[in-house]
Amino acid sequence: MDDLHEWLSFDDPDENRTWVFDLTFLLSRWSCIYGRGCPGIESRPDIGCCSHGAYFSDEADRALVEEAAASLTSEQWQHRGMGSRRGIVRRAPGGGWKTRLHQGACIMLNRAAFPAGAGCALHQAALAAGRHPMELKPEVCWQVPLRRVDSTDELGHVTSTVREWKRRDWGEGGQEFHWWCVEEGQAFAGGATVLTTMSEELAAMVGQPVYELLLEAVGERCSSTTVVAHPVVRAATS
Repeated sequence: MDDLHEWLSFDDPDENRTWVFDLTFLLSRWSCIYGRGCPGIESRPDIGCCSHGAYFSDEADRALVEEAAASLTSEQWQHRGMGSRRGIVRRAPGGGWKTRLHQGACIMLNRAAFPAGAGCALHQAALAAGRHPMELKPEVCWQVPLRRVDSTDELGHVTSTVREWKRRDWGEGGQEFHWWCVEEGQAFAGGATVLTTMSEELAAMVGQPVYELLLEAVGERCSSTTVVAHPVVRAATS
């Protein structure tokens, strides 16, 4: 009961799929507080959740990020020299690829002493160019703390669940995090709901038509009754 969430589901009108959404998290006031009090998952506020690098979802994700990194200048990216010499990716334990670590964090992370300021060089470059950060960043980086999980039953029917990212989703290492944002009250003080602030990310994860169905379903659901508040918010008010 301490981690009680409310869920909303509907069948996809065009696919053999059921969508399930974590309504409690989507209607919470969570927001990323990197640079605004984030302690960091390894007790490093300047690094936030970039301590372990970004794992790529597939070859297309990797190619997009490598191309984006190659377009950055030394004024935009603090570690461009190292990235150019050694590349920005390396093999991850157990297979797959991830961004290379440099000086204790993802090689794409600019530090506070850098003239452009602390933060992901890809994120900063996208904003400077008037683009959405998800156009340049690894998929996992622009999705977190949202996570989509697809499962298929014996008849081929797919269930796609969109929920908050739990510690367990990082594997055993997630249990060792010093701090994780969806567990802490200071990250739930935003001015708008996740459904609004991460609208573009949600639409990219599920498709614009499904996102619009979600908005319609949430409107109908919330017009009749309230939604179970996020566990962190409930704990703070109990």
